[in-house]
Amino acid sequence: MQQKWQQATQVIHAGHQKDATGALVSPLYQSATFTFDNVEQGSACFAGEQQGYIYTRLGNPTTAELERKLAILEGSAAAAATASGMAAVSAALLTHLCYGDHLVAAKAVYGCTFALMTTQLNKFGIETTLVDFNDIDAIKRAIKPNTKVLFCETPVNPHLDVYDLTAIAHIAKLHHLVSIVDNTFMTPLLQQPISLGIDMVVHSATKYLNGHGDVIAGMVCGSEEVITKLKTEILKDIGAVLSPHDAWLILRGLKTLDVRLARHCDNAQVIAEYLDKHPQISRVYYPGLSHHSGHHLIGSQMRRAGGVVAFELDSHFDGAVAFVNRLKLFTIAVSLGDAESLIQHPASMTHSPYSCEERLAAGISDSLLRISVGLEAVEDILDDLRQALEGG
Repeated sequence: MQQKWQQATQVIHAGHQKDATGALVSPLYQSATFTFDNVEQGSACFAGEQQGYIYTRLGNPTTAELERKLAILEGSAAAAATASGMAAVSAALLTHLCYGDHLVAAKAVYGCTFALMTTQLNKFGIETTLVDFNDIDAIKRAIKPNTKVLFCETPVNPHLDVYDLTAIAHIAKLHHLVSIVDNTFMTPLLQQPISLGIDMVVHSATKYLNGHGDVIAGMVCGSEEVITKLKTEILKDIGAVLSPHDAWLILRGLKTLDVRLARHCDNAQVIAEYLDKHPQISRVYYPGLSHHSGHHLIGSQMRRAGGVVAFELDSHFDGAVAFVNRLKLFTIAVSLGDAESLIQHPASMTHSPYSCEERLAAGISDSLLRISVGLEAVEDILDDLRQALEGG
């Protein structure tokens, strides 16, 4: 029955199982370990012959509810909760990659994802090739006999390029590769990559899924077989699992995701249109603008354009820094999806792991700024941007 509900209903009800006490709110199982009636029961649970909770690193009822809900929202068979968005990215990649394998990824990704691929994985004999995922032929040329995975974000952090997921999924299937998409900026309410043929989806649940800036968490969605492997072979041994309390906070935050996203998107559209006409702004990156290269995918791949806007000042590194420092309502912070409007300078913050040459090759200029448009009155957000621009 849950699968027939609209997503605005699913974010509230999906995955919930009625508690024996009749509690409306899902209980928080704040327990590290779980007891057995006898040794035989414990042995059967460890052997997988009997269902049951053993130890929270291996599974927890609160975390399991969050995983059920995300799987339903993303349209996947299963999901795994992780300790952070980077834990989700790492677990998804390590489930499919080992020594001697090759990964093809978009050249513009979150800074820590970039560092993981180009530095950490390289230590273990896993090679990464970075290409422009808008260039389908470039993706094809990068594929080698030992390539195992295609990875991208869309929209891209920080300059909001939008990739054609149907085309990427087609390439992956044609070459027997696993396709993985970071869906953090959209959430499953605005975009469902699995419905377009993508194999796995990762999230930083820290962002919109939680929405209140008080949790670090990640999610991975995929097939039952792959998620089982990820949990039993990667998360179990590496230990990057989500605490039940943080899972409970995300369950609480998800109930308002639909209404929060509507306000984020409405405000972001107004802000993007204002910045797009301002003489001190050289370029605005937002899929909701008609001149954006990915605008045509709204309505097919994406339901709306999201709550993140990026733009370049007609200035330089120091000018961008000075502009940010003049803002009064905006908070300088490197997350997104919170109630508060946030701004960050990618060149000196989230994408500092890139060299200057790597940043420019990825389209991240010294004056690029990224804002996560919050839930404040849009007039107040506009006034703050206006006074900061006038003060330059």
